[in-house]
Amino acid sequence: MTAIKHALQRDIFTPNDERLLSIVNVCKAGKKKRNCFLCATVTTERPVQVNVVKVKKSDKGDFYKRQTAWALRDLAVVDAKDAVKENPEFDLHFDKVYKWVASSTVEKNTFISCIWKLNQRYLRKKIDFINVSSQLLEESVPSGENQSVAGGDEEAVDEYQELNAREEQDIEIMMEGCEYAISNAEAFAEKLSRELQVLDGNHMDLAKGHIKALQEGDLTSSRGIEACTNAADALLQCMNVALRPGHDMLHAVKQQQQRFSDLREQFARRLASHLNSVFVQQGHDQSSTLAQHSAELTLPNHHPFHRDLLRYAKLMEWLKNTDYGKYEGLTKNYMDYLSRLYEREIKDFFEVAKIKMTGTTREGKKFGLHGSSGKLTGSTSSLNKLSVQSSGNRRSQSSSLLDMGNMSASDLDVADRTKFDKIFEQVLSELEPLCLAEQDFISKFFKLQQHQSTSGTTTNEVEEMDGAALSRSYTSGVPQTVSSEKDMIRQMMTKIFRCIEPELNNLIALGDKIDSFNSLYMLVKMSHHVWTAQNVDPASFLSTTLGNVLVTVKRNFDKCISNQMKQMDEVKISKKSKVGILPFVAEFEEFAALAESIFKNAERRGDLDKAYIKLIRAVFVSVEKVANESQKTPRDVVMMENFHHIFATLSRLKISCLEAEKKEAKQKYTDHLQSYVIYSLGQPLEKLNHFFEGVEARVAQGIREEEVSYQLAFNKQELRKVIKEYPGKEVKKGLDNLYKKVDKHLCEEENLLQVVWHSMQDEFIRQYKHFEGLIARCYPGSGITMEFTIQDILDYCSSIAQSH
Repeated sequence: MTAIKHALQRDIFTPNDERLLSIVNVCKAGKKKRNCFLCATVTTERPVQVNVVKVKKSDKGDFYKRQTAWALRDLAVVDAKDAVKENPEFDLHFDKVYKWVASSTVEKNTFISCIWKLNQRYLRKKIDFINVSSQLLEESVPSGENQSVAGGDEEAVDEYQELNAREEQDIEIMMEGCEYAISNAEAFAEKLSRELQVLDGNHMDLAKGHIKALQEGDLTSSRGIEACTNAADALLQCMNVALRPGHDMLHAVKQQQQRFSDLREQFARRLASHLNSVFVQQGHDQSSTLAQHSAELTLPNHHPFHRDLLRYAKLMEWLKNTDYGKYEGLTKNYMDYLSRLYEREIKDFFEVAKIKMTGTTREGKKFGLHGSSGKLTGSTSSLNKLSVQSSGNRRSQSSSLLDMGNMSASDLDVADRTKFDKIFEQVLSELEPLCLAEQDFISKFFKLQQHQSTSGTTTNEVEEMDGAALSRSYTSGVPQTVSSEKDMIRQMMTKIFRCIEPELNNLIALGDKIDSFNSLYMLVKMSHHVWTAQNVDPASFLSTTLGNVLVTVKRNFDKCISNQMKQMDEVKISKKSKVGILPFVAEFEEFAALAESIFKNAERRGDLDKAYIKLIRAVFVSVEKVANESQKTPRDVVMMENFHHIFATLSRLKISCLEAEKKEAKQKYTDHLQSYVIYSLGQPLEKLNHFFEGVEARVAQGIREEEVSYQLAFNKQELRKVIKEYPGKEVKKGLDNLYKKVDKHLCEEENLLQVVWHSMQDEFIRQYKHFEGLIARCYPGSGITMEFTIQDILDYCSSIAQSH
């Protein structure tokens, strides 16, 4: 939200001479439309106008546009819906009732509180606030006082003074005497300026008060700074006055010009020295507040530092225009000192983040927590404090799909990953406003253009610039182009925050060391922050830095996927126990479930889909490999059970990019189920089967089916003899042994025993019907039948299944 607010102020409200005080992300109640923003603004000129402005993205989504504005004086009622319970809904009663739903209750409450303060300060008519918590309604701000509203710092504005009748008459006379006074206002203004120069003796006289301010004016108080600023501007006007031909040869004029030059040099030297002292002092004061942040994952706020320095912004502009060497020196000194200050703050901040990630305390630092390498070192006892492992089913440092077998049973893993995700998000959320605030300050304080660039130094060239190159980007003491000033901002930011990128990379390395699946969280979070930063300014330091770090995160994500595939290929299965569901099959399910929860509505969904394809193909290949090498468990069982599990997983998760693999898994499961049933069932009526194979062979040789019984080896008597060997009792015993054999092959977790048994029952019945058909065709009217029926088979199978 900080980035969005920054962009709205820059692109919409600053050009309209307005200041953005509060913002809330809303959508219309009861409608599923694109979100928009409600903004509370005040004009920068008096009389102050207070508005509520609705802003939304353009249809193309590439910029924001102002849609509707309401004057605050037209607001009658603010209805917060519920003063006790959290509720994102609220109504604003203007000419009609507008119903809104905020993206969060916190944003809603902040916006309503700001509206209340603006009402108290600027409006005589009081707005009716209903269903609003009393905590949001602070004491009234007395009108006329220069108080801050909603945290913003308003600048004092000079009161407007009307012309008297004599002044109006004089101006009308002057305009009547100049025929282009109205048609060409700039030319008229220049004419008046020339006449004033003549009247004032060419502006070569500098007031004593200005001279005193330049020589000894107080540069520590606001009043003294203002006096020095006015004096410096007056001196510059005197030095730049246009002289008539020959006047520059006059001794008095030369003497005065030399005096002005000496005053400029003296004041420039005094100003630069004072500002350097301010840099040092402010940095010292800032460092003294570091202790209070040492145990918290927050970065110190530089706003007071920026606010105090911005009092000198006009003097910095004067210095830039009159003595660029000293201006450049101040710029370099600011970068040098601030880079050291920020480095201390940021390294301490990241150290806290690392400690929170590993779940240890600050004392753990002495055991060797090195963020630069992402390694944990130390003695055995110290490692117990710092280790990313714990008792139970905690993940090891070199996490992979293969070592996740017990993860689903451990709530600690879920808690650790959630904690890591929050810490990483907090780190990025703290860095973003820090960088934006510093960039905004640099632009204002050093008077550099920040958002206007058409051409100039490329991003890569800027990133390679050093201090010398920075100075070379200017010629003759005057900035070359607006583009080079924008590049200078980026170069200053790169030097000031030079430690951010390596520290982020170190933190990422540690997160990957703790659990390689943290790369999933980091890829999603980092992608979102890069997208947000690019929406504000694609070429900014923040966008470039986060973009570089995103490359590292994506590389770690790819490495995580590659490691899973490599370890699948290297898996070894015990030869003494049945295979069951292979570890990497169960763990792919775990990975996919985790990834789906993390990448829901993420910008980088395409990266996950590509990873899914690589992983599932590796799983398929590895299942085939293990099945072929299995000795204890039949190949068909390994294939059947594992592809059944894969099919069930893909059906449950509904991963659209794996639809083809889901169908393939189902087909493999079905094929190998049938193959296993046929192979395992084999020929339960073996002698009878051999007998009828001989019958079918005679028929194949050309003997008619009804004449087979005349063959000596296949006559009716031989058939009856074979049938008698398979009474119902023996058939049931054979089936019972078969059930036990299948039970030993199958694993319990996949629960396919009854499915396989039912398929075997069907196959047995199919064989029985085949034998009956042959008897009916080859031995018609013989009255020969099997000694058990199909119903007997059904009863046998059912009884056996129930008994086990």
